[in-house]
Amino acid sequence: MTAAAAPAGRKPSMAYSYLVVWILAVVYTLNFLDRQIVAILAEPIRKDLGLSDTQLGMLGGLAFAAFYTTFGLPVAWLADRARRVWIISAACALWSLFTALCGTATNFLQLALYRMGVGVGEAGGSPPSYSLISDYFPPEKRGTALAIYSLGVPAGSMIGAFAAGRIAEAYGWRTAFFAMGVPGLVMALVLLLVIREPKRGAFDALADGQTHEAAPPMFQAIGGFFRQPTLILTAISSAMSAFVGYAALNWNAPFLIRVKGMTLVEVANYYSLVLGITGMIGTFAAGWLVDRLGRKDRRWFAWVPAIAFAITIPFWFGIVWAPTWQLALVFIAIPALLNNMYLAPALTVVQNAVPPARRTISGAVLLFVLNLVGLGVGPVYVGRISDWAKPQYGDQSLAVGFLALVPIIVITIGCHLAAAASINRDKRLAHNL
Repeated sequence: MTAAAAPAGRKPSMAYSYLVVWILAVVYTLNFLDRQIVAILAEPIRKDLGLSDTQLGMLGGLAFAAFYTTFGLPVAWLADRARRVWIISAACALWSLFTALCGTATNFLQLALYRMGVGVGEAGGSPPSYSLISDYFPPEKRGTALAIYSLGVPAGSMIGAFAAGRIAEAYGWRTAFFAMGVPGLVMALVLLLVIREPKRGAFDALADGQTHEAAPPMFQAIGGFFRQPTLILTAISSAMSAFVGYAALNWNAPFLIRVKGMTLVEVANYYSLVLGITGMIGTFAAGWLVDRLGRKDRRWFAWVPAIAFAITIPFWFGIVWAPTWQLALVFIAIPALLNNMYLAPALTVVQNAVPPARRTISGAVLLFVLNLVGLGVGPVYVGRISDWAKPQYGDQSLAVGFLALVPIIVITIGCHLAAAASINRDKRLAHNL
């Protein structure tokens, strides 16, 4: 049997495919902006509502992640059967509305409930987008395409830090939430007007006479994910990477303000720029690198993030040691550059390892593990250690929380190396990567 293209059906042009992925990247930028705004506004929120660091960690992590991960699975199951563009549009409108509502909160419980609403909405954003992108690009170009989409992480972090910081300084943190919610309502409409629903599996090769399988029941699809050792190890290594990355994203700004003496305006002007530029370079570079290096040895899909995290270790000590916020920001730039280099490779491994009918649910399972551990626990871990160290170290307690991330980074590197060994043994990936 010889490999052949998917059953007849017109494939989209590459120009339109890139238009689609860039529009989805803009939506993901708003997704991540709304997700990270609590981290940027943590200090004024803490002072206004009288919150502890543990509570701030829960707002930035667990309160969001629990609903984001839980609702992601049924939404992904639906997206494998229904029009993904409609699902992404509805999700974008929902998370934007709840972001605006956060500006009305007067206590921890209200803010936590609204953050849960943001999590429910954002559950319908990324998994259907991964599936759409995979149906607009052939396997050998998916790493770069998914890297473009993943630029929403640093772009959202940068724009959120700049816009939310400046608006909060001028008009208060509540107004910042209102302002950040409006663009998503506009983009929800743009999605419906511009993006066409593509043919599923149009770029995936099939043997002569074969057809793509129908979408399986949800728990069967989830079970299929966990029957593949490579996907399990990819999810675990991604979760540990996200643990470090989300802990940094949630606590960098409070650390710079509280420990290093930075102002909210300086965070908006300088930290946002560092976060955006370094994150964009690192995220895109990872996708570009694995598309090229992976052709020679597919283990690079895990080696690239392993090397990236290893390089960051000495810079964490530099962040804590730095006597000024300017020098601390220089040290922060390196982890900011390298912490996201796991995402595009992991997404590419998962999307290439499963058939088209399981792509959305498989992407959701990856995000479930990644965000439940990374986003749900990472920020709380640092916040809890900071609260524990506060009686002895005062405002310097966040430095103790940052240093506690170093052992987690070592574990993360080991997980990526284990994933590399599994990728090397995976025959399906050997065909597709």
